[in-house]
Amino acid sequence: MDEITIIDRQPQTVLGIVQRGLYRLIAELLPRIAIYAMEEGIHLAGPPIFVCHEGSHEEVLKAEREGNARVEVAFPVKEGARPGPGMRVYTLPGGKMARTYHRGPYEVCEPTYLQLFAWLGERGLRIVGPIREIYHNDPREVAPEEILTEILAPVE
Repeated sequence: MDEITIIDRQPQTVLGIVQRGLYRLIAELLPRIAIYAMEEGIHLAGPPIFVCHEGSHEEVLKAEREGNARVEVAFPVKEGARPGPGMRVYTLPGGKMARTYHRGPYEVCEPTYLQLFAWLGERGLRIVGPIREIYHNDPREVAPEEILTEILAPVE
């Protein structure tokens, strides 16, 4: 795990999809947005984002077990982009965020999260909204140990 820092994140306009189901939907929904954007000439202004609405490790496990996770994925775009079927353009809020990075397969990111939660607890900070994962490279193009995920947790 990399160093944990506190940053001020600006609000971000995104083209996104929200569905209920298993977390594996992330890998299905992100290409749907990317293909639509390419077909419509919409510039994707940054890497893909997953917004996790389950607020704890236990809630994540329960949502996956029950198949009813709120899976929200998006790509940054310019304001005014036209959404495709089942998509919408909206703003992810900015604000004070704890940021760290996970290097390696997505399936083994739990220790990174546990270190983040411990770090926040030691500093008296609490998470006040959905955690975001930003995927900086494509697991189809890099070795599993090279996958880089930025983790942002809104805090106060």
